[in-house]
Amino acid sequence: MEYRFLGKTGVKVSNLCFGTLTFGKEADRSTSLALFNRCRDAGINFFDCANTYAGGKSEELLGEFIHDIRHEVVITSKVYFPTGADVNARGSSRKNIMHAVEASLKRLNTDFLDIYFLHRFDDFTSLPETLRAMDDLVRQGKVLYIGASNFAAWQVEKALGISASAGWAPIEILQPMYNLVKRQAEVEILPMAQAEQLGVITYSPLGGGLLSGKYTSGDSPSSGRLVESELYKTRYGEAWNYQVAREFSALAQQVGVHPAALAVAWVANHPGVTAPIIGARSMAQLEDVLKCTDITMTPDLYQRISDLSPQPPPATDRNDERTNITYGSR
Repeated sequence: MEYRFLGKTGVKVSNLCFGTLTFGKEADRSTSLALFNRCRDAGINFFDCANTYAGGKSEELLGEFIHDIRHEVVITSKVYFPTGADVNARGSSRKNIMHAVEASLKRLNTDFLDIYFLHRFDDFTSLPETLRAMDDLVRQGKVLYIGASNFAAWQVEKALGISASAGWAPIEILQPMYNLVKRQAEVEILPMAQAEQLGVITYSPLGGGLLSGKYTSGDSPSSGRLVESELYKTRYGEAWNYQVAREFSALAQQVGVHPAALAVAWVANHPGVTAPIIGARSMAQLEDVLKCTDITMTPDLYQRISDLSPQPPPATDRNDERTNITYGSR
Protein backbone atom coordinates (compact mmCIF):
# COMPACT_ATOMS: atom_id res chain seq x y z
CA MET A 1 0.00 0.00 0.00
CA GLU A 2 1.22 3.48 -0.88
CA TYR A 3 0.84 6.34 1.61
CA ARG A 4 0.39 9.96 0.63
CA PHE A 5 0.23 13.26 2.43
CA LEU A 6 -3.35 14.44 2.83
CA GLY A 7 -3.09 17.85 1.25
CA LYS A 8 -0.86 20.04 3.37
CA THR A 9 -1.99 18.61 6.71
CA GLY A 10 1.19 16.56 7.19
CA VAL A 11 -0.96 13.47 7.81
CA LYS A 12 -0.16 10.38 5.73
CA VAL A 13 -3.03 8.21 4.53
CA SER A 14 -3.26 5.09 2.41
CA ASN A 15 -3.92 5.78 -1.26
CA LEU A 16 -7.19 3.89 -0.86
CA CYS A 17 -9.88 4.98 1.59
CA PHE A 18 -12.55 2.49 2.63
CA GLY A 19 -16.10 3.82 2.73
CA THR A 20 -18.30 2.31 5.43
CA LEU A 21 -21.66 3.06 3.80
CA THR A 22 -22.54 -0.66 3.81
CA PHE A 23 -21.70 -1.24 7.50
CA GLY A 24 -24.89 -2.17 9.31
CA LYS A 25 -26.91 -2.13 6.10
CA GLU A 26 -25.93 -4.46 3.24
CA ALA A 27 -23.13 -5.84 5.44
CA ASP A 28 -24.04 -7.20 8.87
CA ARG A 29 -21.69 -6.92 11.82
CA SER A 30 -19.62 -10.03 11.06
CA THR A 31 -19.24 -9.12 7.39
CA SER A 32 -18.42 -5.53 8.27
CA LEU A 33 -15.73 -6.68 10.69
CA ALA A 34 -14.26 -9.00 8.08
CA LEU A 35 -14.18 -6.16 5.54
CA PHE A 36 -12.52 -3.85 8.07
CA ASN A 37 -9.89 -6.42 9.02
CA ARG A 38 -9.11 -7.20 5.37
CA CYS A 39 -8.61 -3.48 4.72
CA ARG A 40 -6.24 -3.24 7.65
CA ASP A 41 -4.34 -6.31 6.42
CA ALA A 42 -4.01 -4.59 3.03
CA GLY A 43 -2.51 -1.51 4.73
CA ILE A 44 -5.53 0.80 4.60
CA ASN A 45 -5.53 3.29 7.47
CA PHE A 46 -8.24 5.61 6.14
CA PHE A 47 -11.98 5.03 6.75
CA ASP A 48 -14.82 7.27 5.62
CA CYS A 49 -18.17 7.43 7.40
CA ALA A 50 -21.18 9.71 7.90
CA ASN A 51 -23.82 10.24 10.55
CA THR A 52 -26.60 9.22 8.16
CA TYR A 53 -25.12 5.89 7.03
CA ALA A 54 -27.45 3.07 8.09
CA GLY A 55 -29.16 5.48 10.46
CA GLY A 56 -26.00 5.80 12.58
CA LYS A 57 -25.22 2.08 12.69
CA SER A 58 -22.19 2.51 10.40
CA GLU A 59 -20.60 4.89 12.90
CA GLU A 60 -21.33 2.51 15.77
CA LEU A 61 -19.68 -0.42 14.03
CA LEU A 62 -16.68 1.60 12.88
CA GLY A 63 -16.26 2.93 16.42
CA GLU A 64 -16.28 -0.62 17.75
CA PHE A 65 -13.70 -1.82 15.23
CA ILE A 66 -11.22 1.03 15.76
CA HIS A 67 -11.43 1.07 19.55
CA ASP A 68 -8.04 -0.56 20.17
CA ILE A 69 -6.24 1.14 17.25
CA ARG A 70 -7.77 4.61 17.33
CA HIS A 71 -4.52 6.48 16.76
CA GLU A 72 -3.46 4.18 13.93
CA VAL A 73 -6.38 5.13 11.70
CA VAL A 74 -7.78 8.27 10.12
CA ILE A 75 -11.57 8.44 10.26
CA THR A 76 -14.15 10.85 8.93
CA SER A 77 -17.75 11.68 9.54
CA LYS A 78 -20.15 14.21 8.08
CA VAL A 79 -22.94 16.63 8.92
CA TYR A 80 -25.78 18.13 6.87
CA PHE A 81 -28.39 15.57 5.82
CA PRO A 82 -31.44 14.87 8.05
CA THR A 83 -30.87 12.64 11.06
CA GLY A 84 -34.39 12.83 12.44
CA ALA A 85 -37.88 14.25 12.04
CA ASP A 86 -37.08 17.50 13.83
CA VAL A 87 -36.94 20.45 11.42
CA ASN A 88 -33.52 21.49 12.77
CA ALA A 89 -31.91 18.03 12.65
CA ARG A 90 -30.34 18.87 9.30
CA GLY A 91 -28.26 21.49 7.55
CA SER A 92 -25.04 23.27 8.49
CA SER A 93 -26.33 25.63 11.16
CA ARG A 94 -24.34 26.01 14.37
CA LYS A 95 -27.23 24.37 16.19
CA ASN A 96 -27.17 21.23 14.06
CA ILE A 97 -23.38 21.01 13.79
CA MET A 98 -22.90 21.17 17.56
CA HIS A 99 -25.58 18.56 18.17
CA ALA A 100 -24.52 16.27 15.32
CA VAL A 101 -20.83 16.15 16.23
CA GLU A 102 -21.59 15.06 19.78
CA ALA A 103 -23.87 12.31 18.48
CA SER A 104 -21.21 11.12 16.02
CA LEU A 105 -18.47 11.14 18.66
CA LYS A 106 -20.67 9.05 20.94
CA ARG A 107 -21.50 6.51 18.24
CA LEU A 108 -17.87 6.29 17.14
CA ASN A 109 -16.75 5.97 20.78
CA THR A 110 -14.00 8.53 20.31
CA ASP A 111 -13.28 12.00 21.58
CA PHE A 112 -12.15 13.41 18.24
CA LEU A 113 -12.73 13.11 14.49
CA ASP A 114 -9.73 13.31 12.19
CA ILE A 115 -11.87 14.89 9.47
CA TYR A 116 -15.37 16.35 9.75
CA PHE A 117 -17.04 16.95 6.41
CA LEU A 118 -19.78 19.35 5.54
CA HIS A 119 -21.77 16.80 3.53
CA ARG A 120 -23.27 19.39 1.20
CA PHE A 121 -23.31 23.15 0.75
CA ASP A 122 -26.12 24.66 2.82
CA ASP A 123 -28.11 27.10 0.70
CA PHE A 124 -29.98 28.53 3.70
CA THR A 125 -27.29 29.03 6.34
CA SER A 126 -24.76 31.84 6.43
CA LEU A 127 -21.42 30.39 5.37
CA PRO A 128 -19.53 32.35 8.06
CA GLU A 129 -21.83 30.84 10.72
CA THR A 130 -21.03 27.34 9.46
CA LEU A 131 -17.29 27.97 9.24
CA ARG A 132 -17.13 29.60 12.68
CA ALA A 133 -18.90 26.59 14.20
CA MET A 134 -16.44 24.23 12.50
CA ASP A 135 -13.52 26.35 13.69
CA ASP A 136 -14.85 26.10 17.24
CA LEU A 137 -14.80 22.31 16.96
CA VAL A 138 -11.18 22.44 15.83
CA ARG A 139 -10.24 24.71 18.73
CA GLN A 140 -12.04 22.38 21.13
CA GLY A 141 -10.05 19.42 19.81
CA LYS A 142 -13.15 17.55 18.70
CA VAL A 143 -12.20 17.88 15.03
CA LEU A 144 -8.67 17.93 13.62
CA TYR A 145 -9.40 18.95 10.02
CA ILE A 146 -12.39 20.35 8.16
CA GLY A 147 -13.64 18.85 4.92
CA ALA A 148 -16.24 19.67 2.27
CA SER A 149 -18.16 17.11 0.24
CA ASN A 150 -20.28 17.86 -2.82
CA PHE A 151 -19.15 21.51 -2.92
CA ALA A 152 -18.61 23.42 -6.14
CA ALA A 153 -15.18 24.97 -6.62
CA TRP A 154 -16.51 28.50 -6.12
CA GLN A 155 -18.10 27.45 -2.83
CA VAL A 156 -14.81 26.04 -1.59
CA GLU A 157 -12.88 29.15 -2.63
CA LYS A 158 -15.45 31.39 -0.96
CA ALA A 159 -15.10 29.36 2.23
CA LEU A 160 -11.30 29.50 2.07
CA GLY A 161 -11.43 33.27 1.67
CA ILE A 162 -13.76 33.72 4.65
CA SER A 163 -11.67 31.46 6.88
CA ALA A 164 -8.40 33.15 5.88
CA SER A 165 -9.83 36.60 6.55
CA ALA A 166 -11.21 35.61 9.96
CA GLY A 167 -8.25 33.48 11.01
CA TRP A 168 -10.37 30.33 11.26
CA ALA A 169 -9.35 26.76 10.48
CA PRO A 170 -9.73 26.30 6.71
CA ILE A 171 -11.18 23.48 4.66
CA GLU A 172 -8.31 21.03 4.08
CA ILE A 173 -9.96 18.06 2.34
CA LEU A 174 -12.54 17.69 -0.43
CA GLN A 175 -14.80 14.78 -1.28
CA PRO A 176 -16.27 15.06 -4.79
CA MET A 177 -17.90 12.42 -6.95
CA TYR A 178 -15.54 11.23 -9.68
CA ASN A 179 -15.50 8.29 -12.06
CA LEU A 180 -15.19 7.54 -15.77
CA VAL A 181 -18.73 8.72 -16.56
CA LYS A 182 -18.83 11.55 -13.99
CA ARG A 183 -15.83 13.72 -14.85
CA GLN A 184 -17.02 17.21 -13.94
CA ALA A 185 -14.47 17.32 -11.10
CA GLU A 186 -11.73 17.53 -13.76
CA VAL A 187 -12.93 20.98 -14.83
CA GLU A 188 -12.46 23.08 -11.69
CA ILE A 189 -12.53 21.01 -8.47
CA LEU A 190 -9.39 18.93 -9.03
CA PRO A 191 -7.31 21.78 -10.53
CA MET A 192 -8.38 24.02 -7.64
CA ALA A 193 -7.45 21.34 -5.12
CA GLN A 194 -4.01 21.03 -6.68
CA ALA A 195 -3.53 24.81 -6.67
CA GLU A 196 -4.64 25.12 -3.04
CA GLN A 197 -2.85 21.90 -1.94
CA LEU A 198 -6.06 20.34 -0.66
CA GLY A 199 -6.45 16.63 -0.02
CA VAL A 200 -9.05 14.92 -2.21
CA ILE A 201 -10.85 11.66 -1.54
CA THR A 202 -13.28 10.90 -4.35
CA TYR A 203 -16.39 8.79 -4.00
CA SER A 204 -18.24 6.44 -6.35
CA PRO A 205 -15.27 5.29 -8.48
CA LEU A 206 -17.44 2.45 -9.84
CA GLY A 207 -20.37 4.71 -10.71
CA GLY A 208 -22.80 2.95 -8.41
CA GLY A 209 -21.75 -0.41 -9.84
CA LEU A 210 -21.99 0.71 -13.47
CA LEU A 211 -18.26 0.10 -13.99
CA SER A 212 -18.06 -3.10 -11.96
CA GLY A 213 -18.26 -5.37 -15.00
CA LYS A 214 -21.88 -6.43 -14.46
CA TYR A 215 -23.16 -4.55 -17.49
CA THR A 216 -21.55 -6.12 -20.52
CA SER A 217 -24.53 -6.85 -22.79
CA GLY A 218 -26.79 -4.53 -24.72
CA ASP A 219 -29.71 -5.27 -22.42
CA SER A 220 -30.67 -2.83 -19.70
CA PRO A 221 -30.25 -4.20 -16.16
CA SER A 222 -33.36 -5.67 -14.56
CA SER A 223 -32.25 -5.36 -10.94
CA GLY A 224 -29.75 -3.54 -8.73
CA ARG A 225 -29.62 -0.03 -7.39
CA LEU A 226 -29.06 1.45 -10.85
CA VAL A 227 -32.67 0.56 -11.64
CA GLU A 228 -34.21 0.23 -8.18
CA SER A 229 -32.93 3.53 -6.75
CA GLU A 230 -34.41 6.69 -8.20
CA LEU A 231 -31.28 8.57 -7.19
CA TYR A 232 -28.93 6.24 -9.07
CA LYS A 233 -31.36 5.88 -11.97
CA THR A 234 -31.34 9.65 -12.36
CA ARG A 235 -27.57 9.89 -11.97
CA TYR A 236 -26.58 7.09 -14.36
CA GLY A 237 -29.70 6.28 -16.36
CA GLU A 238 -28.72 7.76 -19.72
CA ALA A 239 -28.00 5.20 -22.45
CA TRP A 240 -24.47 6.49 -23.15
CA ASN A 241 -23.41 5.57 -19.61
CA TYR A 242 -24.16 1.91 -20.29
CA GLN A 243 -22.38 2.10 -23.63
CA VAL A 244 -19.27 3.37 -21.84
CA ALA A 245 -19.66 0.58 -19.26
CA ARG A 246 -19.76 -2.08 -21.97
CA GLU A 247 -16.72 -0.71 -23.76
CA PHE A 248 -14.88 -0.32 -20.48
CA SER A 249 -15.59 -3.94 -19.49
CA ALA A 250 -14.32 -5.09 -22.87
CA LEU A 251 -11.12 -3.09 -22.41
CA ALA A 252 -10.61 -4.54 -18.93
CA GLN A 253 -10.97 -8.01 -20.38
CA GLN A 254 -8.38 -7.20 -23.06
CA VAL A 255 -5.95 -5.95 -20.43
CA GLY A 256 -6.65 -8.95 -18.23
CA VAL A 257 -7.82 -7.15 -15.09
CA HIS A 258 -11.09 -6.91 -13.20
CA PRO A 259 -13.20 -3.91 -14.31
CA ALA A 260 -13.78 -2.79 -10.72
CA ALA A 261 -10.04 -2.70 -10.06
CA LEU A 262 -9.37 -0.86 -13.32
CA ALA A 263 -12.05 1.74 -12.59
CA VAL A 264 -10.48 2.54 -9.22
CA ALA A 265 -6.96 2.58 -10.67
CA TRP A 266 -8.06 5.10 -13.33
CA VAL A 267 -9.46 7.46 -10.69
CA ALA A 268 -6.40 7.07 -8.47
CA ASN A 269 -4.10 7.99 -11.34
CA HIS A 270 -5.33 11.59 -11.49
CA PRO A 271 -2.63 13.76 -9.86
CA GLY A 272 -5.25 15.72 -7.92
CA VAL A 273 -6.68 12.64 -6.18
CA THR A 274 -5.21 11.58 -2.85
CA ALA A 275 -7.30 8.44 -2.45
CA PRO A 276 -10.44 7.05 -4.08
CA ILE A 277 -13.05 5.81 -1.63
CA ILE A 278 -13.73 2.13 -2.22
CA GLY A 279 -16.62 0.16 -0.77
CA ALA A 280 -17.99 -3.36 -0.65
CA ARG A 281 -20.93 -5.40 0.56
CA SER A 282 -18.98 -8.66 0.61
CA MET A 283 -15.44 -9.98 0.83
CA ALA A 284 -15.59 -11.03 -2.82
CA GLN A 285 -16.35 -7.47 -3.91
CA LEU A 286 -13.55 -6.10 -1.75
CA GLU A 287 -11.01 -8.57 -3.11
CA ASP A 288 -11.90 -7.56 -6.68
CA VAL A 289 -11.38 -3.87 -5.90
CA LEU A 290 -8.14 -4.37 -3.98
CA LYS A 291 -6.59 -5.78 -7.13
CA CYS A 292 -6.28 -2.17 -8.28
CA THR A 293 -2.99 -1.98 -6.39
CA ASP A 294 -1.51 -4.52 -8.82
CA ILE A 295 -2.35 -2.48 -11.93
CA THR A 296 0.37 -0.45 -13.63
CA MET A 297 -1.46 2.53 -15.06
CA THR A 298 0.69 3.53 -18.02
CA PRO A 299 -0.02 6.81 -19.85
CA ASP A 300 -1.24 4.78 -22.83
CA LEU A 301 -3.68 2.70 -20.77
CA TYR A 302 -4.91 5.79 -18.93
CA GLN A 303 -5.61 7.53 -22.24
CA ARG A 304 -7.35 4.48 -23.70
CA ILE A 305 -9.70 4.42 -20.73
CA SER A 306 -10.24 8.19 -20.78
CA ASP A 307 -11.15 8.09 -24.46
CA LEU A 308 -14.15 5.88 -23.69
CA SER A 309 -16.15 8.74 -22.17
CA PRO A 310 -16.67 12.39 -23.11
CA GLN A 311 -14.16 14.81 -21.63
CA PRO A 312 -16.06 17.71 -20.05
CA PRO A 313 -15.50 21.11 -21.62
CA PRO A 314 -13.09 23.53 -19.91
CA ALA A 315 -14.48 26.00 -17.40
CA THR A 316 -14.44 28.75 -20.03
CA ASP A 317 -16.24 26.39 -22.47
CA ARG A 318 -13.58 27.26 -25.06
CA ASN A 319 -12.64 23.87 -26.46
CA ASP A 320 -10.25 25.58 -28.86
CA GLU A 321 -7.89 26.23 -25.93
CA ARG A 322 -7.10 22.52 -25.88
CA THR A 323 -5.81 22.72 -29.44
CA ASN A 324 -3.32 24.76 -31.48
CA ILE A 325 -6.23 26.77 -32.87
CA THR A 326 -6.26 29.31 -30.06
CA TYR A 327 -4.98 32.71 -29.02
CA GLY A 328 -3.02 30.90 -26.32
CA SER A 329 -1.57 32.31 -23.14
CA ARG A 330 1.00 35.08 -23.07
